[in-house]
Amino acid sequence: MFTEPSPMARIDLGDMEHLVLLAILRLGQETYGIPILDEVRARSGRDVSRATVYVALKRLEQKGLVSSRLADSTPERGGRAKRYFRLKPGGLKALRESRAMFLDLWRDYEAVLDRA
Repeated sequence: MFTEPSPMARIDLGDMEHLVLLAILRLGQETYGIPILDEVRARSGRDVSRATVYVALKRLEQKGLVSSRLADSTPERGGRAKRYFRLKPGGLKALRESRAMFLDLWRDYEAVLDRA
């Protein structure tokens, strides 16, 4: 059974989880796997597999950062249904916290990187 993270708990995100959350944010209210995959590939320049994105989506759903729903099956998809994903408030919060953390880190390390 899933328990919502406490409001004070910070959720750690891996690179792919970041990219997937950002893709969902950019794509809008509800989107499914292939557009998410295409967005991650286009924005990151990485050759990401479909399985990698779906594993990240599953982890994000388990963490309570995204929700999903199964749409009706369609004949065009051989009777299979699409699973649509959307950001939950916790996913948006995790992105904002992550952004703030990285901006702070870069501020502290910008001069060091320039000297390296």
